[in-house]
Amino acid sequence: MNREAEVRAVLQGIESRSAETRRRYLDGIREMADAADSDRGQVGCSNLAHAAAGALEDQSTLLAVDAGRAKNLAIVTAYNDMLSAHQPYEHYPERIKRQARALGAMAQVAGGVPAMCDGVTQGRPGMELSLLSRDVIAMSTAVALSHNVYDAAVCLGICDKIVPGLLMGALSFGHIPTVFIPAGPMQTGISNDDKAQVRKAFATGDVGREQLLRSEAAAYHSPGTCTFYGTANSNQMLLEMMGIQLPGSSFINPGEDIRGLLTDAAVDAALRASRGGDHYLPLGLVIDARSIVNAIIGLHATGGSTNHTMHLIAIAQAAGLSVTWDDFAALSKVTPLIARVYPNGSADVNHFHAAGGMGYVMSELFDAGLLLGDALSMTGKTLGESISEPTLVGGALQWVAPQSESLDTSILKPVTMPFQETGGLVHLTGNLGEAVIKTSAVDAERHVIEAPCVVFECEEDVKVAFQAGELNRDLVVVVRGQGPKANGMPELHGLTPSLSVLQDKGYRVALVTDGRMSGASGKVPAAMHVSPEAKDGGVIAKIQSGDVIRLDATTGELLLQVDPTTLASRVPVIVPEPQHPAPWGRSLFSTLRHQAGPATSGGGLQLLSEA
Repeated sequence: MNREAEVRAVLQGIESRSAETRRRYLDGIREMADAADSDRGQVGCSNLAHAAAGALEDQSTLLAVDAGRAKNLAIVTAYNDMLSAHQPYEHYPERIKRQARALGAMAQVAGGVPAMCDGVTQGRPGMELSLLSRDVIAMSTAVALSHNVYDAAVCLGICDKIVPGLLMGALSFGHIPTVFIPAGPMQTGISNDDKAQVRKAFATGDVGREQLLRSEAAAYHSPGTCTFYGTANSNQMLLEMMGIQLPGSSFINPGEDIRGLLTDAAVDAALRASRGGDHYLPLGLVIDARSIVNAIIGLHATGGSTNHTMHLIAIAQAAGLSVTWDDFAALSKVTPLIARVYPNGSADVNHFHAAGGMGYVMSELFDAGLLLGDALSMTGKTLGESISEPTLVGGALQWVAPQSESLDTSILKPVTMPFQETGGLVHLTGNLGEAVIKTSAVDAERHVIEAPCVVFECEEDVKVAFQAGELNRDLVVVVRGQGPKANGMPELHGLTPSLSVLQDKGYRVALVTDGRMSGASGKVPAAMHVSPEAKDGGVIAKIQSGDVIRLDATTGELLLQVDPTTLASRVPVIVPEPQHPAPWGRSLFSTLRHQAGPATSGGGLQLLSEA
């Protein structure tokens, strides 16, 4: 197998398919970069006075209009202390401003974006706002950058929809060089396996809420990103794979001395990439078809979050690129799984980082011809030239060659001896439509499930049926009416303990849904993001309890084994509209929900048009 040739073939397909939309996007970048309104020296006096009025220490610098004026760095922050991952960002703007001044520049907080915690809203009404918040974050980022008084930008964000939203919004001002700055994961608490066991025991009634809460608090115990390999940590991997976060910076714990120095280095990188710096590197040039392909390869190689089968498509659209699930499937076939991090293993991201981390992963992929090393990086070098890891030498930050061998082969393996030969995600197709499944955490003997189904219209009804003992058999649980248009496509992660208990009893169990599971989708086979969704006329709306469904992750098939004539004669269920005004803030999102595209095109506002 010529892996490099296969990767290049996918790249060429994306570039060819996107030729016209990418050209228009790049024309837009050039227009913004060349326009007088993008030059702070051309901003009207009243406008500039408004921009400088609150700058305090930097007011006179910002008001200067001479040709050698200092650079102004925009800070777009997703800080709040509801999210443990974002709590460390509280004082980042102060440090960024100090470092900018030390480099002869200045920085301003251009704006904040909303940042919700899916861990708090799982199984609650707020989860219906989760996916749609990505587009709100993108719009908020664009508002922050709309002042046109910035020479470069840094984005402070880590978690689920937040990084994709920040990146999509920043790409709408793609002429501005942009660097992402991480804050790092919390230190390891109780093991993920122990946490999962307590959750299953609670689902069966063997332990009470008090013991469950003690377990959860021991797992999620301090500032920093949750340590399992879900969407938040997959985001960090993707940012490094795309060259817009400094190499090796993602998984260093908050509070370590090197963490602050990496923030300083990110400020330096952003300013050097601005016009008049060492090299002008607009974000919209760095994020191209190569960077998107690299991100997908990283997702497969590490068994990352299924949410990115939507987020990466939406990010690509924001850069004028058309990416499909077929691209994901083609790259999965040539990308081996070389990392095992919970739920795709027992280790957490701290163990992953200690075993070699992103430097080892990227080096392995590059040497195997799987990583497109000629992609750009905000370091000013190509991505291949940038592969390194940070270290402290005499208290100073230095970049060294990455770990060449895995320090723990239960966590990281070389491409030549992978955990499995193909990637951690599979694209499913069949008469039920399209779906995705995360196979990296599922035992191979469960990659094919064929059983009668039981149909539910919401997550809570599944839990009730489980508690009543009605699901103790081989079965496929179908939960429909959970797509973007129906209710914002909430994650159904709360089903994992119940379905895991059934699987542990020896039953052959699977889930089929037009909703999402979680970035931490686990050991139960789950065909998710079924598209078209029930609300949009999908066949999933015609399934009846007792129908046999075949989920085959080895052949990529998702089949409803019902005679075509019978299926055609069935009347699809009607997914009800939320009441108006809908409670829990859902009415405010009705426009986004009604305009949302299918999961296959990003599950949100459609940013790519051939017109």
